[in-house]
Amino acid sequence: MEVRHVNMQGDNREPERPAHPGIFPAREADKSDRQPAGRSVDFSVSVVLPAGGTGERTGLQTPKQFCSFLGRPLISYTIQAFERVSWIQTIAVVVAEENVDLMMDVVRRFQHRRVQVVPGGSTRHRSIYNGVLALGEKEEEEEEEERPKVVIIHDAVRPFVEEDFLYQIAMAAKEQGAAGAIRPLVSTVIATTSEGYLDHSLERVKYRASEMPQGFTYDVIYRAYQRCSESDFEFGTECLHLALQYCGTNAKLIEGPPTLWKVTYKRDLAAAESIIKETLSRSACVVTGGSTEAVSLAEALRKAVGALEMELDVVPDLTGDNAGYLLTGWNFIRVSVGDSWLPEVEAVLVALKEANRALLHPPVVVWVRLSSADEPSVSGKVAEPAAIVDLASTAKLGNILLYGIQLHRSQDAGRWERSVLKVAEMASALIRGRSPALVGQLLQA
Repeated sequence: MEVRHVNMQGDNREPERPAHPGIFPAREADKSDRQPAGRSVDFSVSVVLPAGGTGERTGLQTPKQFCSFLGRPLISYTIQAFERVSWIQTIAVVVAEENVDLMMDVVRRFQHRRVQVVPGGSTRHRSIYNGVLALGEKEEEEEEEERPKVVIIHDAVRPFVEEDFLYQIAMAAKEQGAAGAIRPLVSTVIATTSEGYLDHSLERVKYRASEMPQGFTYDVIYRAYQRCSESDFEFGTECLHLALQYCGTNAKLIEGPPTLWKVTYKRDLAAAESIIKETLSRSACVVTGGSTEAVSLAEALRKAVGALEMELDVVPDLTGDNAGYLLTGWNFIRVSVGDSWLPEVEAVLVALKEANRALLHPPVVVWVRLSSADEPSVSGKVAEPAAIVDLASTAKLGNILLYGIQLHRSQDAGRWERSVLKVAEMASALIRGRSPALVGQLLQA
């Protein structure tokens, strides 16, 4: 069995504040070395991601794990969920033989790290077994204890697994030999007669749905597959059952969060995209250039977006201590006063490019141009739409989405307040929507 290994080195600089709580951190927490507060994992942990399914239930020609949204395949989001956990050593992604090259391309394109691409088998259990074997394969000079102590098995189409729950599974697996996620049953389970009539129903309170992730010590899951039957390989689905039947290991069951849901149908892809957009849009960095008027507008915007469930950090520039935002932020608002907007916006774009970060999502830059109080709202001095379009087109080639908003400075306090709120709503909508079709648009507030 040929295993292809890719190890991409990432930047390990720590974000300046804790990542936003949620499914995906608002900042690139996958590049930090954080662990859950007060917790540590002093044993080796690796992951097997079976990704060999055909995705028949989605009704799509492309297997669902390779379906893209926000410019990135689903499998890439799941890998990121594990990459951001510093104590996970290796992620074995098991795919069908015909998709090995496609998976390798995903790994290279999105600069995933600690990933092994493993050819799968004809069934789910055969594929998982191949992943387990790949994690245990070592060079002759390497010692046996280099094998992971714990192996976590997780579906490639469940992208919203959180570090805290992975920690619980890993610790329980180490102590008990096996552990798995469960969820309450949503519907009552019934049995039917051969004629299609109700036979009996189960007491829902006594049963749970078995979910992923599941964790095992390496020895338990390896021995279970060594001893299981051909029928298990062909028709079985439950790894915890194999551990119980062939190793006598009774798994610890842990109730998981509702975010463990699985992308099964086409509509689930749209739901996943909505969740990720929401998570990416929770915060933004406002760059003022130090101008008094720009700072005043930035502070007004910060108050306005609070009602939109968004947080703003206001900084004069993206140098020195503020350069960390270039590596961790997904959204930037550049406030310009007067006619010097072009070099100011270009400076943000150049800084993002020079940061040389692995852009798993396109960052958004919203340029807000504040005209002076005595300048007409429509003027020859206002930024030419063609210049915005050209700049946005170039930025888009570098995976950056640029939009523009123009705001006229009003002496009327009420009108000014309404205009600021409108800018906040526009900026928030652009950041949440992340629409490539709208780049280069120059909106009027």
